[in-house]
Amino acid sequence: MAVKFRDYYEVLGVPRTATSDDIKRAYRQLARKHHPDLQPVAERGRAAERFKEINEAYEVLSDPEKRSKYDTVGAGWKGGMDFTPPPGAGGEWRSADASSFDDLGGFSDFFASLFGRPTSTGRGGRTGVRIQVPGNDVEAELPLTVEDLLRGGKRRITVNGGRSLDVQIPPGAREGVVMRLAGQGGPGVNGGPAGDLYLHIRTAPDPHYRVTGDDLEMELPLWPWQAVLGGEVRVDTPDGPVTLKVPPGTQSGSRLRLRGRGLPRADGSRGDLYAIARIVVPERPSAREREAYEALKRGATAPTDRPARV
Repeated sequence: MAVKFRDYYEVLGVPRTATSDDIKRAYRQLARKHHPDLQPVAERGRAAERFKEINEAYEVLSDPEKRSKYDTVGAGWKGGMDFTPPPGAGGEWRSADASSFDDLGGFSDFFASLFGRPTSTGRGGRTGVRIQVPGNDVEAELPLTVEDLLRGGKRRITVNGGRSLDVQIPPGAREGVVMRLAGQGGPGVNGGPAGDLYLHIRTAPDPHYRVTGDDLEMELPLWPWQAVLGGEVRVDTPDGPVTLKVPPGTQSGSRLRLRGRGLPRADGSRGDLYAIARIVVPERPSAREREAYEALKRGATAPTDRPARV
């Protein structure tokens, strides 16, 4: 017997390439939007029909075995077309949520033609069952300082309009990383499980360091004679002050590496800290300094006035 084909991907608004997470997310949003208990009384009948379609689509697409079977017979079909199930389709199956579907009017003929009718779970036939719907997933930003990335520990945040939550900052936390906190999202309906909380890490600007992957960068101001002659300079690092050796002839922009003083990685190692040399000159040189620079000028090789050849 021919039945009308149902496009379950269209029902949930996802492509046929959707992942299980995509399907779960779409279902949660649609189920909450169309849940009969959340609609005005006059709209509950229509919402119940839409809700039944959403649940049926999720029953198929969230189950790898049912989805594979549906994809095999459904390639090239569109919603509303006459569909004749292949031989051997149907049968019986079990679902812990079968009573919920029965209370909304049961599965469609199309569903039954492919997968059969659900066997009794011992709960079917009841009326007034309050159908559970998972809560929505919640997304939020988690701004972290360089100190937070270095030291880790806990941060207290406020979500869902006032609820406080302690978040453990894991080693390897970086800009763009998304942390998932299961069950910390929106509340479910009628006792349904809460959604998840997704925290998008953002790195706050720091007055001393720049974050580049696992490494840190800092400015290293040098006087001209330090850059020319080299020597040792004191550098403040996240782990305390250290003495850094500056090679003779250091150019502005040179990167001097302090190994293992960057950000912690998930494997327990650390990135590096790079001191970027910047040559500075006195804004108001003293008479003695000016005399020294004049002597340097007289002794230096004069640059040619001709343009360089390229």
